[in-house]
Amino acid sequence: MEYVQERIATLHDFRTQPTQRPQRTRRGQRAETARESGETAPAGEREYEREHDRQPEFPTDDRLRETAIVVPMAGREHDSPAAARVLAELERLDPAPAAVFVPVRADPDRIEPFREWLASFSLPIRVLWCNAPAVEAVLADAGLPNGEGTGKGRDVWLALGPATESAEFIVVHDADARSYEATHVRRLIAPLAMDQEFEFTKGYYARIEQNRLYGRLFRLFYRPLLRAVRDEHDADVLSYLDSFRYALAGEFAMTADLARRLRAPQAWGLEVGILGDAFEHAGFEGSAQVDLGRHVHDHRAVAGDTGLEGMSREVAATLCRVLEEGGVELNYETLPERYLAAGRRLIDQYRADAAFNELAYDPAAERDQLERYADSIRPPGLDKRLPEWTDAPVEPASVLAASRPWLDDATRLETSADD
Repeated sequence: MEYVQERIATLHDFRTQPTQRPQRTRRGQRAETARESGETAPAGEREYEREHDRQPEFPTDDRLRETAIVVPMAGREHDSPAAARVLAELERLDPAPAAVFVPVRADPDRIEPFREWLASFSLPIRVLWCNAPAVEAVLADAGLPNGEGTGKGRDVWLALGPATESAEFIVVHDADARSYEATHVRRLIAPLAMDQEFEFTKGYYARIEQNRLYGRLFRLFYRPLLRAVRDEHDADVLSYLDSFRYALAGEFAMTADLARRLRAPQAWGLEVGILGDAFEHAGFEGSAQVDLGRHVHDHRAVAGDTGLEGMSREVAATLCRVLEEGGVELNYETLPERYLAAGRRLIDQYRADAAFNELAYDPAAERDQLERYADSIRPPGLDKRLPEWTDAPVEPASVLAASRPWLDDATRLETSADD
């Protein structure tokens, strides 16, 4: 049994025994079994659940009433099986959370169907239309980034403002996990309610699907890049970042106080940027990571601006900025080659691990990804992070009101004040 501790507290799952069942999904109404005939799900689409299909009791269950959950979604996730499963699982939380904020990025003709679909779930959902014209106007008036170049990071930041005013704890997670379980929320907030004064927690999990190793951007970019830097530097920020077993996981939780102090990158660098802020404000002793089991996610292509190649550029810029702010002087002339060398060593290890577990593995394809990602390693450029909510030139209530144009003016102001 694995019980290794990193420099941050690592909370393992010693209480579960994995079993397999067909994936469940939901479309519009109640969650139902995807394969009512009982047939076995294809390899890679099986999920792991607790023995007897029960939700374990955590000593922090009563803290759910003090928790706001932020679930960012894009237009493609409207009525998708993965997003539907996430929301159906959140319905199982007892007691219910204080609020579920869903920052949505959707075209004008899609936001109303999206809202209607979200309303079909028995949850205290508060929808924020993040690219609403009124939101763009409010941010422009405040001199904040909007429009082109913004994405998940800005959307989560928009929701964090009102979320911190409605709850003591904040949980953030994506809506693309086909293996999501309600217990993930309990696990993420459990350290925050302990007497050890944790302020930040992050989930980690195995990414093994379709008989292959996934988690490609973490395995083939983040981890070898950090190793290349650690070969020549010994800074606390490096040790901190390297302590997280799945640093690019989209599942994390924090106190409302910490959430107010985040300087969120605008798009795909969000997870790494938050780790940088967590290092600054929570440090080793205030941070923990929790075992979320095994995840089945939607996947991106490698090539192109919308694929992992494009994501690597934003992750690289954010990671390099975090390292520089932590006192690490990076040599950008030699770093790409040192990254490639570290990556090739890891690929040899991944190949052995895959063979040991009888997994399919293509080392040539993985080396090709290394070459693609190496081009992303360059100075980070201008700092375009959003400000801390403690110092933002706009109020959370103003953002919330602007993001809900379907309400009349009186109702919008009233509900924003209540939030």
